[in-house]
Amino acid sequence: MDEPDFVSLPRLAECVVAILGLGLMGGSLALALHGKCQALLGVDPDPQAVALALDRQVVDSASVSPQDLLPQASLVVLAAPVGAIVTLLQALPDLHPGSAVVLDLGSTKREIMRVMQTLPKRFDPIGGHPMSGKEKASLVNADAGLFQHAPFALAPLERSSPHARLIAEQLVLAVGARPLWVDAETHDRWVAATSHLPYLLANSLAAATPLEARPLVGPGLRSTTRLAPASLTMMVDILATNRDNILVGLQSFRHALDAVEHSLLTGDLESLQAQLAQGAASYAALTAPEGG
Repeated sequence: MDEPDFVSLPRLAECVVAILGLGLMGGSLALALHGKCQALLGVDPDPQAVALALDRQVVDSASVSPQDLLPQASLVVLAAPVGAIVTLLQALPDLHPGSAVVLDLGSTKREIMRVMQTLPKRFDPIGGHPMSGKEKASLVNADAGLFQHAPFALAPLERSSPHARLIAEQLVLAVGARPLWVDAETHDRWVAATSHLPYLLANSLAAATPLEARPLVGPGLRSTTRLAPASLTMMVDILATNRDNILVGLQSFRHALDAVEHSLLTGDLESLQAQLAQGAASYAALTAPEGG
């Protein structure tokens, strides 16, 4: 099939958007896109999620079968765990007979974009990842405001057309997020430090906290371990596809923790104070408003 003229395709307001995955992210995206595209279609393998999406009018149409709705879509959004996104991408040519922009919301980009590169030319793929979420997943917790003011990484492939870039950026702005253009390698390196390592630390801290201390659990422990109960299936996918960057982050954290331990063992309070001050200064720099 000849490559389509993507420049002639509609903009977001005229797009029929199909969201594959009606969990927290896909459901929130659908709610945030209401009135900002021509139609919203939802696909999820869970019949209960499909029924809830229709009952709450999260989407205009929904089905457990992608082939029922995908052929209508000019923009396909893959809102699933990384492994499921890879599987969907591999199946997409058989599910959608026409052309479409394809955007994913996966937490890591390299493996997904490697598979995107193999899509037939009639598809116009681009990687994406909103840096937002909640501890509780599922459509029940979907929120139209989930993406407000959050960074939304956009990672184009060499084959991503100007049209795909435009549609992706329009979608990001439409849901209230801030587009951040970045390549897949940089994205995965950065997100290992800002998302994947924090999950591992939260989970490990929760595991290391003795149950007998429960009466004195306060906001400090609750906020520090907030990420610990995240979906195991989702997190194993993420950790497996970003293993090299996460290992680097773990080594860096271990070095910092070893330095604190050494200061405590030797009673070197001056070094301890300097290490704590350095951490506080890093926190201030990392969380400072952009341009501040």
